[in-house]
Amino acid sequence: MKFIKTFAIAATALLVSHSAFAQDATATASSSSDSSSDIKPGGMFIEPMLTYQSGHVDVSYPAPFNNSEEDLKGFGLGLRFGAHVWESLFLGVDGRFSKPTYDSSALGDSGSADAYDAGVTLGVQTPLYGIRVWGTYILTGAVDPEKINNVDVKFSDLKGYRVGAGIYVKSVSLNLEYQDATYDKTTIQEAGPLSGNLDSVEGKNKSYILSVSFPVNL
Repeated sequence: MKFIKTFAIAATALLVSHSAFAQDATATASSSSDSSSDIKPGGMFIEPMLTYQSGHVDVSYPAPFNNSEEDLKGFGLGLRFGAHVWESLFLGVDGRFSKPTYDSSALGDSGSADAYDAGVTLGVQTPLYGIRVWGTYILTGAVDPEKINNVDVKFSDLKGYRVGAGIYVKSVSLNLEYQDATYDKTTIQEAGPLSGNLDSVEGKNKSYILSVSFPVNL
């Protein structure tokens, strides 16, 4: 995917820049003092987060339903766990759970939903004002709205990407992410005489996600 190549090039450039910065800082400290450098070779980290998602799922329903843009808005929780190298490059797993409001134009009403996803994240902590950038490949996920007007549908097998940036100040990071992913499986759990999997129906999820996270080195 083009975004992965672009992100990898940018991440490499930022990592090289930060490595040079760390080496210069270490050399300066060594010449002026016998104390050891504060730069650590690596370690584990955990990063809980509070999220707010605003986006939509574009769905092509079978007859007698019309195509629909389903709005998703709501709060959630997330957790990122992984390892960092030289306090610059970080790699980890990223899991999210939320309870958004699912507003369906096709069904003419709204209701609450359970949504989750999980993926792998590669990111860089830059030396510039605490700025962090990352990309996440989403491996799986689902959104399961409650029954709306006697129709119960579930979207699953989510795959796609999420890119983000944040500003890390002291122990808090303020973040903004953009998500572009597709639910490859649609299940009509109840809709009158209709039920079962609809392999030809996909739901395309495009969302912006604001979050506050708390990275902690272990």
